[in-house]
Amino acid sequence: MHLATYNIRGRMSFGVVSGDGVVDLRPRLAPRLTSVLDVLRAGALDEVKKITAGVRADFSLAEVELLPPVMGGEKILCIGVNYANRDAELTAAGGNTEAKYPSMFFKPPNTLVAHNQPILRPPESEQLEYEGEIALVIGKTGRRIPKDRALEHVAGITMCNEGTIRDWIRHGRFNVTQGKAWDSTGSIGPWMTTDVDLTRPLHITCKINGEVTQDDTTDHMIFGFVDILSYVSTFMTLKPGDIIATGTPSKLNQKADERKWLKPGDMFEMHVPEIGTLKNTVQDEKTLAI
Repeated sequence: MHLATYNIRGRMSFGVVSGDGVVDLRPRLAPRLTSVLDVLRAGALDEVKKITAGVRADFSLAEVELLPPVMGGEKILCIGVNYANRDAELTAAGGNTEAKYPSMFFKPPNTLVAHNQPILRPPESEQLEYEGEIALVIGKTGRRIPKDRALEHVAGITMCNEGTIRDWIRHGRFNVTQGKAWDSTGSIGPWMTTDVDLTRPLHITCKINGEVTQDDTTDHMIFGFVDILSYVSTFMTLKPGDIIATGTPSKLNQKADERKWLKPGDMFEMHVPEIGTLKNTVQDEKTLAI
């Protein structure tokens, strides 16, 4: 089941995407439930499945303006350097394969635009970089979650282009926040997909202007989904609507010191068969003098 948030005919709503159509949920569930986040907090995914089964779409997918699939969650967490082939790029910096715990950082929600919305390159840097990742959407509150129960807390998955301004990563001596927090430099979507078997490898493919630039599977992650969920929940409570981006594979035919940056006019595409395709074009950010 694909759950989406969108604007339609001048109003914000949410619904189930099926083929080329959308079953609108707001008129069926309001005022009790008025968003995807409400559905997650209420534990109402099974209810949504029942009321949409066999229902004819209310409008075509082409009519809606998609928004980030889950809006209003408490936090977006990101796991850094979590694929073995990426770790090889960073051997000089100590690598990560032998690390006992994942590297992590927060990402503000305003950094991620929706499917088909433009990614913005700021005037302060040309080093805009894409990072295609599987993102977990939490559906059940949990703290100190044991590994054998970890996947019970995942409502679904989505795709995340965890955009980075690379030369701002080391502005501070010991953090990456400055390079990860730029408005509209990444993307998420196009929807949240439930009922995915997370014990099996998921295949990630990213393209820039039609050329495959990332191609890998989640079985090459250093820390798997279960490891991440159990570790993170040790020190913070995971809540419905929280998002965890789980790391990006290595770029094909690119060395760490020979990166290719996104530029205006480029088309980013990320595909995961169980979810679909996330697409965004790149534009220069238009700034106003103050």
